[in-house]
Amino acid sequence: MKRQEVECCENFQIHEELLKIVNEKLPPEEELYDLAELFKVFGDSTRIRILFVLFEAEVCVCDLAQALNMTQSAISHQLKILKQSKLVAGRREGKSVFYSLADEHVRTIIAQGREHVVE
Repeated sequence: MKRQEVECCENFQIHEELLKIVNEKLPPEEELYDLAELFKVFGDSTRIRILFVLFEAEVCVCDLAQALNMTQSAISHQLKILKQSKLVAGRREGKSVFYSLADEHVRTIIAQGREHVVE
């Protein structure tokens, strides 16, 4: 793989008016941190696969394990991370817990990511 160099300015010059606009629009550091953490959650293909199953139906851990050919323990571990990130929600019905997308934002984020990848 060929390493690409990033082009730099030939003369060092600060553009104060641009930096002022940027600094006014830049979200607080805590918000940027939370956003980066959210995107880390999408950095695991198992979690992405789980989300794709949940795009189609509300399912329990047993269904997810069967659909993805994984153990229930492995699925539960990933669901915990997805729940903590508010990407999935659980609903108890008798002795079963059914999981679904927390909201339509999740579908939108994945759809835009797929669009970017296939460009």
